[in-house]
Amino acid sequence: MSLTLPEKFDEYIDTRKQGFIRAMEFKENGGKIAGCLCTYTPQEILDAGGIANVGLCGTSNETIGDAEKILPKNLCPLIKSTYGFAVTDKCPYTYFSDIIIGETTCDGKKKMYELLGEIKDVHVMHLPQGKDRPYIYENWKEECNILKEKLEKKFDITITEENLRTAAKKRNKLRKLTVELYKLQKNVPPVMKGTDIMLTMQKGTFALDVDTQIKNIEELMNSAKEAYFERGERPVSKKEKRILITGCPTGGVIQKVGMVVESCGGVIVCKDDCAGERTNTQLIDENADDIMKAISDRYLEINCSVFTPNDARIKNTLQMVEEYKVDGVIELVLQACHTFNVEAYNMSRAVEDKGVPYMKLETDYSTSDSGQIETRIAAFIEML
Repeated sequence: MSLTLPEKFDEYIDTRKQGFIRAMEFKENGGKIAGCLCTYTPQEILDAGGIANVGLCGTSNETIGDAEKILPKNLCPLIKSTYGFAVTDKCPYTYFSDIIIGETTCDGKKKMYELLGEIKDVHVMHLPQGKDRPYIYENWKEECNILKEKLEKKFDITITEENLRTAAKKRNKLRKLTVELYKLQKNVPPVMKGTDIMLTMQKGTFALDVDTQIKNIEELMNSAKEAYFERGERPVSKKEKRILITGCPTGGVIQKVGMVVESCGGVIVCKDDCAGERTNTQLIDENADDIMKAISDRYLEINCSVFTPNDARIKNTLQMVEEYKVDGVIELVLQACHTFNVEAYNMSRAVEDKGVPYMKLETDYSTSDSGQIETRIAAFIEML
């Protein structure tokens, strides 16, 4: 297979060049890459087929201007950034992906996938909108079977039950390690800054194999535990206010929101979004009689705001508020994410009824409101 780099490759910064070269070498050595855009994508199916799955959700304002030549300006920045990186050939994993797996979480994504399909082979999984109907679980299992068949046909492979069980076991190990890492923040003071964990988890989405993700988490966890428990180091003061971040994916605002929280007298002790502890506590029954059903059932428990009703998410957040001794909750809503924006009302009532201060931040990936965001966060933490 003859592979080429993008025309503008020489203009890219070294880090991006390295990403392109790494992805190209992986493909030249027979590797297969699937770009994934949501935690609802059943990664075990891809793992079992020997297909590397990497996250493609845009987390930068860099290509949004390019995306807005086609997409509406008042659209979610995550969607615009993802599409922008695709049309500009600036994301190595989109550029070298053999297939992109989408899902019908929100309307903006659904229609963006149609345009993305003009660039790449896109397979869209039809996600149910709720879990309160008896047929929902069978429907989603069938979607997982359709994905499996699509991958087998495209790559001329066979995804076996044995490989699915092996993949489930390894992904469960990754999830357990992730939860163990998050739970270090229950200590008073917490073991590390929350942004250190956020950056490690974001880095993991671009790993080309599960073992690399496991290694990254183990390295961070072991070094943090050694410093905290053996050398007595305290990177975070007891005075820092303990903050829970919930809402939309935080990948594009780690600096704009996360680092500002931790420079204004706060520390992020837990993250309750689709990549946080809530999702990683949900394991697959590796010994289930029907392993495909066990896999599909697990993914329906992620509790995104696109589901209705979605009471389990709020219940879990309240539980984390208690377990992590949270002083305040900050809900992050990306511009035009209507489901999280509306659900924020129920979240605010639930949190405040527990006697915990709550603040909603609605923002995008630009820097235009950075000053306002910093002022609001500083005032919120000062109030705590």
